[in-house]
Amino acid sequence: MQRSQLEEKALNQKNQISILGVETSCDETSAAVLIDGRELKSHIISSQIEIHQKYGGVVPEIASREHCLQIGKVIDQALEEAGLGFKDLSAIAVTYGPGLVGSLLVGVAGAKAMAYAAGIPLIAVNHLEGHVYANFLEHNDIEFPLLALLASGGHTNLILFKNHLDYEVLGRTRDDAAGEAFDKVARTLGLGYPGGPYIQKAAVTGNPQAYDFPRAMLEPGSLDFSFSGLKSSVLNTLNTACMKEEKFNMNDLAASFQMAVVDILVRKSLKALDQVSAKTFALAGGVAANSILKESLSLALEERKIRFLYPSPVFCTDNGAMVAMAGYYHFLAENKASWKLNAVPGLTL
Repeated sequence: MQRSQLEEKALNQKNQISILGVETSCDETSAAVLIDGRELKSHIISSQIEIHQKYGGVVPEIASREHCLQIGKVIDQALEEAGLGFKDLSAIAVTYGPGLVGSLLVGVAGAKAMAYAAGIPLIAVNHLEGHVYANFLEHNDIEFPLLALLASGGHTNLILFKNHLDYEVLGRTRDDAAGEAFDKVARTLGLGYPGGPYIQKAAVTGNPQAYDFPRAMLEPGSLDFSFSGLKSSVLNTLNTACMKEEKFNMNDLAASFQMAVVDILVRKSLKALDQVSAKTFALAGGVAANSILKESLSLALEERKIRFLYPSPVFCTDNGAMVAMAGYYHFLAENKASWKLNAVPGLTL
């Protein structure tokens, strides 16, 4: 396997590189310490799921306030568990977008203050690249070019990683993200938040062929996604059944909806592989935890003899470890952020 320049630099590095990764883009306050891009010394996540469940989704103001309460504790715990102090760190990496502006500001402001006080570099990490780099936490032999499907509550992207820090977005969602569709359908069914795990659980005993929901593929050759039509079709099916006082099987509906989402994601991924050369396919984001999606992709990619990777469930959701991993390669590339770094909620890759 041919190594990239950054990988060669990492191998020849004499001094230990210790990166503190900080993540506060939505409703998880997380921090992690990564050594030399390989050894995860600590990984702390403070989740707000229980707080937001009663609202059926994330309330931005509540999320940012909770980050303010937790960020100091989470970082202190991460450093203590790693057995390091600020003076031992090589740099602090932080997510600066995309995400909820109030939540992002808490992490960015905290990381800037800590890095400045410690006299160490500040590294700005794009949340989207962080999700894909979660795969590198458990695999250090990934070959490029790498095609990644990022599917989460806020994003659905197909991204070609030509090399470390060299990306090309091939397709993105034009409306709802896959995870967002899961959340909205689950909320309508009264299943709970976040929607993905609840839909998957309900679908286990359901018939995925019971309802023929649409699969939007858009214009020929397009690698973009659209889930708004699918979501609307599910909601219309429910509303029609309620108005006519007809019975419906919730498990069948969940299974049919889930299969429609999976079909779209898999078909678009395979279409992308027809258009680009890739040695590896990586799944990333919260929807990467869906077992049906992983099984479907695994079967399709095995036929094409393309290596298939996906993170452990703990690294699928927002986490500081993925930020530290991406930050490690930015550190090797000497991509240091300015002290004027600000949150960019609509940041693109």
